Amino acid sequence: MFTLTDQLEDEIEIEGKIYPLDLAFDTVLRFFDLMDDETFFDHEKINIAFKMFVDTDDEFDFNTKYRAVKTIVETFIIRDESNDSDDGGTSKQLYDLKQDAEYIYASFLQEYGIDLIDQQGKLRWEKFLALLSGLRDNTRFKEIVGIRAAELPRGKGMEEERKRLRKLKRIYALKKDQKTKEAELDAMFNMLAG
Repeated sequence: MFTLTDQLEDEIEIEGKIYPLDLAFDTVLRFFDLMDDETFFDHEKINIAFKMFVDTDDEFDFNTKYRAVKTIVETFIIRDESNDSDDGGTSKQLYDLKQDAEYIYASFLQEYGIDLIDQQGKLRWEKFLALLSGLRDNTRFKEIVGIRAAELPRGKGMEEERKRLRKLKRIYALKKDQKTKEAELDAMFNMLAG
């Protein structure tokens, strides 16, 4: 959990020894890409993810790597944010970090003056998420999220607005949402555990 009173954890204990972690936002995004990559078997994904996150040349058996990756994902990466929405807690997915990458990049530059390309390998995942949730409504990313969340207007005389909003919703529709990705991760961990 992100707090202002504690330092961000940046290490993990494996078999009684402490190892540094790479939890930069771009590493986590590459991890999500890896999980979507169907050219690798699940056990290969765990081995690659372990190398991505844990800074070590030490050798570990698969089960140790699996437990470490699962701990990293559950502790640092997946958080119940419900997109930080103010819509009464509905679970409708409103953004995708990969599909919306250009909008996120432009919005960080607009809002904070942060060039995310320059921050690769530096900006922690937790900080990235905090900044993402703090973007104002006038950023491109939040405008698109607003379009996806918008209710179609009702009533007489709103036909043109409904038509316009339907067109925008089609243009900015999500292909695959984050909740689906998280469910796939859970299914992979469950399968490998069994």
